[in-house]
Amino acid sequence: MSPTPSRPLPSLDELNRLGEGKLPGLIGIRFTHLEAGLVHSELTVRPELLAPNSYLHAASVVALADTSCGYGTRILLPEDSSGFTTIELKSNHLSTAREGTITCEARSVHAGRTTQVWDATVRGPEGRVMALFRCTQAVLYAR
Repeated sequence: MSPTPSRPLPSLDELNRLGEGKLPGLIGIRFTHLEAGLVHSELTVRPELLAPNSYLHAASVVALADTSCGYGTRILLPEDSSGFTTIELKSNHLSTAREGTITCEARSVHAGRTTQVWDATVRGPEGRVMALFRCTQAVLYAR
């Protein structure tokens, strides 16, 4: 059963505009699908996102996964909350890429009143799993 958002879902255009001028927009993250508890995104590999060894920098992969989970978290925040912050994240990197477009599927595991837990799978251009990611978000409330 999918979690129920407390706010209307934004359009993909609205979601993509959120990152303009910020890290998601600067590195080129694009959202391709959105529903309560599920977010799909993608990132085109380019030279600026590579490590000095000419492979995709792990931070680029983490940024894609964390951003996808974070945007999903926003959608499932309780109505009376004021926002959220990441309190823990973990990633396992299984492969890498030098070119092409990588994709991410982020899924809600738990969407509670005080925390959310999200899992994400990042896949390489050929569809092979590149990274497994999990994060925990603290839901914030005004004092």
